[in-house]
Amino acid sequence: MSSNEKGRAKAEQAKGKLKETAGRAVGNERLTAEGRDEAAKGDARQAKEKIKDMFKR
Repeated sequence: MSSNEKGRAKAEQAKGKLKETAGRAVGNERLTAEGRDEAAKGDARQAKEKIKDMFKR
């Protein structure tokens, strides 16, 4: 399950970066903000997984 969560975090980060970049390209602040938010969620999920991995060892 942990590898599934790690993959999900990476996908969320990539999707967020894509949205943020697209929002900047077209000048859509809402899309840019959504992208930042989604990337931050992915970052938080990845950090959580790294912490879980540290305690497994």
